[in-house]
Amino acid sequence: MSTARMLSFGLLATTFLACSLSADESPRMISGIDPQLAYFNDEGECGTGAVVPWADRLWVITYAPHKPQGSSDKLYEITADHQLIVRPESIGGTPANRMIHPESKQLFIGPYVIDGQCKVRVIPPSAMYGRLTGNARHLIDPAHKIYFATMEEGIYEVDVNTLAVTELWTDEQRKNGRHADLPGYHGKGLYSSQGQLVYANNGEHGDKALSRPEIPSGVLASWNGHADAWHIVRRNQFTEVTGPGGIHGNSDPEHDPVWSIGWDHRSLLLAVFDHEKWHFYRLPKSSHSYDGAHGWNTEWPRIREIGEDDLLMTMHGAFWRFPKTFAATNSAGISPRSNYLKVVGDFCRWGDDVVLGCDDAAHSEFLNKRKLKGHTIPAGQSQSNLQFLKPAQLDHIGPIIGRGAVWLKEEVTKDTPSDPYLFKGYDRRTLHVSHKNNAPLAFTIEVDEKGNGEWQKLRNVTVPVENGLWIDFPAAETAAWVRLIPVENGKSVTAFFQYANRDDRSTTPDPMFDAIARAGNKNVTGGLLHARGENFRTLRFVARDANGEIGGYDLDAQLKLKRIDDAAGVNYVKEKLSIPQNVIEIDNASVLYIDEARRRWRFPKGDAALSEPGPLGPERVCREVCTERDLLNIAGTFYELPAENAGGVSRLRPVATHNRRISDFTSYRGLLVLSGLSTGSEPNEHVISSDDGKCSLWVGGVDDLWKFGKPRGTGGPWNDSLVQAGVPSDPYLMTGYDRKRLQLSHTGQSAVSFTVEADFTGLGDWVPWHQLVVSPGQTMDYEFPEAFNCDWIRVVPSASLVATATFIYD
Repeated sequence: MSTARMLSFGLLATTFLACSLSADESPRMISGIDPQLAYFNDEGECGTGAVVPWADRLWVITYAPHKPQGSSDKLYEITADHQLIVRPESIGGTPANRMIHPESKQLFIGPYVIDGQCKVRVIPPSAMYGRLTGNARHLIDPAHKIYFATMEEGIYEVDVNTLAVTELWTDEQRKNGRHADLPGYHGKGLYSSQGQLVYANNGEHGDKALSRPEIPSGVLASWNGHADAWHIVRRNQFTEVTGPGGIHGNSDPEHDPVWSIGWDHRSLLLAVFDHEKWHFYRLPKSSHSYDGAHGWNTEWPRIREIGEDDLLMTMHGAFWRFPKTFAATNSAGISPRSNYLKVVGDFCRWGDDVVLGCDDAAHSEFLNKRKLKGHTIPAGQSQSNLQFLKPAQLDHIGPIIGRGAVWLKEEVTKDTPSDPYLFKGYDRRTLHVSHKNNAPLAFTIEVDEKGNGEWQKLRNVTVPVENGLWIDFPAAETAAWVRLIPVENGKSVTAFFQYANRDDRSTTPDPMFDAIARAGNKNVTGGLLHARGENFRTLRFVARDANGEIGGYDLDAQLKLKRIDDAAGVNYVKEKLSIPQNVIEIDNASVLYIDEARRRWRFPKGDAALSEPGPLGPERVCREVCTERDLLNIAGTFYELPAENAGGVSRLRPVATHNRRISDFTSYRGLLVLSGLSTGSEPNEHVISSDDGKCSLWVGGVDDLWKFGKPRGTGGPWNDSLVQAGVPSDPYLMTGYDRKRLQLSHTGQSAVSFTVEADFTGLGDWVPWHQLVVSPGQTMDYEFPEAFNCDWIRVVPSASLVATATFIYD
């Protein structure tokens, strides 16, 4: 074993052992979140840039947006008994880099260098300008030097002893942060191995990047330490760059691979540099909230050691198992663990816990503004927190879905294979292929069974011109990867995969939600919520019941809910956070939302009582509770709603159906806070009652919402509606639901044909799925195949008449 590897393993073991000690008194934790550990800054965002166990402590840095010369952000030192120490050396900025340098026994985190005795040295912005994003071992002198990369594409080397800084690659024009030979911007990962320094960024400048996800964006690039230019590996958005050595750097730099994860508008991308050659794979996206060619919605996904047989990977709203031995000839074993809602900037193992460093509430919402929010203002001060989970919990958060393409309306070439696409790890796997050729188009589907690069034919398929071809892969067809090979050239070809695991959640909410008012409950207290900033850092609650306003209350870091006498402050919340009305419509058919572009979208209805006004008046529909993505609450169901620049309503997914009278919801100190509780609710871990006993709040984690139960509901585009021949119905949501049925009826005097059309991509690419002929006076009940999934569904009648189309999801 090399000296570097021995040092690396020794430091890791020492860190785990030292940090596993606990204090006599445990901190108050709600869903793994200690509200007293929350951190704040004075900028528009306060995300967690890095979390690293080191020298008997957990070290945390936060970042502000676009602050290369420092900010109010801090370096935090956290003890085993959750004492949060603000280091006086703090200079802030936008840092997310971290690396343990084995030879010098120092932690490099942000601009800080920390030795084994917790002594902190600082590299100031005057010496190393930029938003620090990555570290890597030096290609030539790894014992004495380390690389730094910035989001501005400036690359530096630093002497680990003297901290002398040498700028290797300048930011040619810092006005716009671009290199002539290094496209993209918004730098992310940095790593070195096999004689290459590998760098990634995930964004693109310009207005087009805000609205067109398919434009060229981001880059994966390498440099050999001597050349005058970077080598462009792939012109796509990439984030993490790492290898088997993880935070310590590869211990066998001549042979150890380099891994990088990223995405494009089709699906996730996984790259491996193995034996001096790059190989690429594709994986499904669990969430689209991270999308956008600008790269702003995706922070720092990671692949990290958490003390298990596999590494943990975060990417696009999913926790993944990532094999430590992943290589081009040993690529099997990647699989999703669960879906989540939190925005996770970094994570690590600390004692018995996996610690997630999150990005929870921003004071400025950047591009994430929409009319659904009405007068809602963001948090009074940007704030985020840590979440502590047991490793086993990572497998039991949200049910797994995955969507993505290998081709999306593209020209394909005869005998040229697609990128390999993940095939294993899901209960239900389907593929829809379509094209614009004038004649049927044939493909060979191949699989790499063991992940060793040996491909075998699975089947031949011929895709018709009109409807495309839907394929349901049975469980018996197992392999690590799948790919398609066109038998001839093809025009505008789309090959889109829809994956999901069985949703084993019941329809009975977890008892943690018992205090939240049921749909028909009239004895409710609720009201407006606002996370305050400046010197307050409390949550203001303007409470009311069915008889009117009760008063103002503040929830503090100790989770004490106290009555306050602040008429001006209460009026401020009532004015600035009034709940918008008439932003959605509930009609006889379903829930209708018309977005800013005048597009119509329909959703299921839950409990019928929720279609009527509640005892407290309007209830919050939409709010940002994780940075740059919203939580949508309509007709008894919570949805994850991406920012408009990431697809908006067209790319949302249901989280859970609650069927409760939730008055308002917000993020505070990393917690999710809900108002709308039954009068007289007994305090417990999640229920915080006021000091005067007149009202209560529910507190927990945003990912507790999955425990409300599987998404379900009933509705459709028509209910005794006059429809026109050949005119499609409004799109109706289908993604993320388990069991799905359609009931069709009409008032015509003869049989009528209805074409059911599916949008598999979520991009408005409608294709015929099934044709149903309904006799007069009858209701046809059609059950979709168990594995069937699409983003949106609609119905097209063959005749003008009065019809009903009802989708039942359970």
